[in-house]
Amino acid sequence: MIAWNTAFAGEVLCEEVDLRAGQRVLDVACGTGNVALSAARRFCDAVGVDFVPALIERARERAAAERLPATFEVGDAENLPFEDASFDAVLSIFGSMFAPDQEKAAAELVRVCRPGGTIGLANWTPEGMWGQLFRVHGQYLPPPPGIRPPPLWGTEARVTELFGDAVRDLRLQKRKAVFRAASARAWFDFFQRYFGPTIAVLAALDEDGRERFASDVMAELERVNRADDGTLVAEAEYLEVVAVRS
Repeated sequence: MIAWNTAFAGEVLCEEVDLRAGQRVLDVACGTGNVALSAARRFCDAVGVDFVPALIERARERAAAERLPATFEVGDAENLPFEDASFDAVLSIFGSMFAPDQEKAAAELVRVCRPGGTIGLANWTPEGMWGQLFRVHGQYLPPPPGIRPPPLWGTEARVTELFGDAVRDLRLQKRKAVFRAASARAWFDFFQRYFGPTIAVLAALDEDGRERFASDVMAELERVNRADDGTLVAEAEYLEVVAVRS
């Protein structure tokens, strides 16, 4: 229910990394399989991995419905169930950035990519819509001690720190993904039903806290809303990362 909002970013990334037919491509933290399916449409040998079994089942349903030869497995971004250097391209759209151990997640992306292969990511930036929304979430439900903010993956400094000499020809570009809804309130109602972090915050608050949280979220949505007709057309900045495995 959430992933359709980011399908565009996955299609753009597949073009940016210049996938070629026959390449073996891994979609890490694939959710319901957007990027793996995009790779399969480009005649790649596409594999998706996610730690939520229900999402893997939906991804398999989508592949079957579209007659695409993508395969999907349950697995953890911090401990990918694949051999070293087993993929030509390793991609993750707003996925690996949410792993609790950022260093381990980055190391796994590198490990399963062959030397000379491509690593491609899309990560929300701290200053963009989602970076600010996660900041609001954290004000009401702080993350566990020691967990670094996921949007750090959307900064050049952190990406460089995470990958270091393991990659070369690093290319970074800021892009925007657009979220649309009938209104800011409609957007919030949708996400409070389907989006795990929002559900968790609301479950931890009393009625007054829930109202304040909703108000703060909608204020952030309106800050980035470029619609002037009462609907929501919100632009969310992200950092596109493309690098070659050393």
